[in-house]
Amino acid sequence: MKKLVIAVVGLLCFAPAALADNWGVGFRVGAAENDPKTLKDNHVAGTTLDEGYGVFGLEALYEWTLNEEANKIGAKLGVDVYDVNELKATGYKAEETTYALPLTVYFKRDNGVQNWSWFAGAGLTFLRTEVEESGLFNDTTSKSKVFPHITAGAEYRFSRLFALGLDVKYNIGAKVKKDGVILSDRSGFGAALTGRFYF
Repeated sequence: MKKLVIAVVGLLCFAPAALADNWGVGFRVGAAENDPKTLKDNHVAGTTLDEGYGVFGLEALYEWTLNEEANKIGAKLGVDVYDVNELKATGYKAEETTYALPLTVYFKRDNGVQNWSWFAGAGLTFLRTEVEESGLFNDTTSKSKVFPHITAGAEYRFSRLFALGLDVKYNIGAKVKKDGVILSDRSGFGAALTGRFYF
C-alpha cells in the first residue's frame, strides 16, 4: 500500500511537468477604469464615496498549436471581481458590486521556456452589477449587460509549468443602466499582473 501511495504521489508530481502543454489556469490582480456616476451625483456634503479600481480574476484556457509550432490560437474564460463602490452617510449606505465573465479568443506567439511570448485577442464579456441601499430605506437594483472587449499582453515562461505576464484589456461600452440610472460604468482600460500554470 505504501508503495502504491508513493507511486501515485510521484506520478502527480512529475506528470504535469512532462505533459505541460495546452491547458492552463491563471490568477490576475490589477486595476481598471471605473466611473460610478450615480453614486458621484449623490455625493454631497456629509457623505463619503469610496471608489474601487481593483480587479481580481481567475481564468481557464486552452491553446491549439498551429502549423508553425510557436503560433497558437487560444480561448479562455474568466471570472473578474471588481472592487466595491460605496457611498455612505449617517443612517444610509449604497454599495455597488460588480463581477464579469469574459470570454476571449486570441493569437499567441509562444517563444518557449525562458522567453517572452506575446498575444492579442478579442471577445465578449457578461457583466453583472448590483446596487444595494440600506439604512433609511432598503432597496436592491441589479442589471446585466454583454459587451465586446479587446486585449493584448506578454508573459515570461519561467518553466513549462509557470509563466508570469502583464495583460491589458479595453472594455467597449461597459455602461450598465436601468430605468435611466447608471448603475456601473466599467468602460475603458484595465491592466493586470497574471500568473499562469500550464498542464
